[in-house]
Amino acid sequence: MARPLRIEYAGAFYHVMSRGNERKAVFEGPRDRERFLSYLESATERYGAIVHVYCLMHNHYHLLLETPLGNLSKIMQHINGAYTTYFNNARGRSGHLLQGRYKAILVEADEYATEVSRYIHLNPVRSGKAAAPEEYRWSSCRFYTVRKKAPVWLHRNFILSYFDTKLTSAMKTYRRFVFSSANREDEGRVARVSHSVILGSEEFVDEIKNKFLRDKRPDRELPSVRDLTDRPELGYIVQVVDAFVRSDEKLARQVKLHLCHRYSGRGLKEIGERFGVTESGVSQASQRIRIRQEDDRKLRILVTKIVKRLSLSNV
Repeated sequence: MARPLRIEYAGAFYHVMSRGNERKAVFEGPRDRERFLSYLESATERYGAIVHVYCLMHNHYHLLLETPLGNLSKIMQHINGAYTTYFNNARGRSGHLLQGRYKAILVEADEYATEVSRYIHLNPVRSGKAAAPEEYRWSSCRFYTVRKKAPVWLHRNFILSYFDTKLTSAMKTYRRFVFSSANREDEGRVARVSHSVILGSEEFVDEIKNKFLRDKRPDRELPSVRDLTDRPELGYIVQVVDAFVRSDEKLARQVKLHLCHRYSGRGLKEIGERFGVTESGVSQASQRIRIRQEDDRKLRILVTKIVKRLSLSNV
């Protein structure tokens, strides 16, 4: 199994996910979930973790964590290690409880953090465990929407402060924010980065790459480095296309959308904002160019040349 890329620094935010081995149950009853929550609490006490959001499902869990000391690995070793020991001892079993290594997506702590919180809180609704997110007992959503008193170790002020300065108003506004996405098939950027390691703006990703990945080299153990370092930026794609397509602005725009959609690794919303189109508009424009290439040899050759200039190996 490939080793996941870990980027750790003081003050980092992470969307952490971990599943049961072979997708088997991680939590079999209230006692298990209560014990897991106790390890979240002890992680805040022993390792300075800040728990913003949590959701404990049947065979997996989600967390939004902040690490003031830059020690995500130690925090997760404590949480997963202590819980696995408890679970195995309680059932007279041994071996792995969780599936491989946990996944941790580095999150830019602004609007992206609020989106991650919404995505996590909607898990029970998506899986049919609850009709409304705050009805699910084993997530932090009720403390964000209907219950003013929250566990001491749960830090909700950071997220709620984006919605209002007063707690009651912030909770009402946050509830509307969560419900505004509850019935959508596509929940935005968070749902589209399941195979990435960073969720944030282009500037944030560039900053992280320059600070932490400049001297790393991709290999079989760290495939995520290749995903980050090999993907061209939106601005560079635009620049290269402009150099090849100078007389047809409409075609240039369509090619840019197609290549940004296919190769940049950016979400549809971010690409759409760059070009002033909707998310579906990005997909449709990209699809049109892909289909046109099948019958238009000149276009196919043009796109191939641009892709080679972008130093990409496959068209």
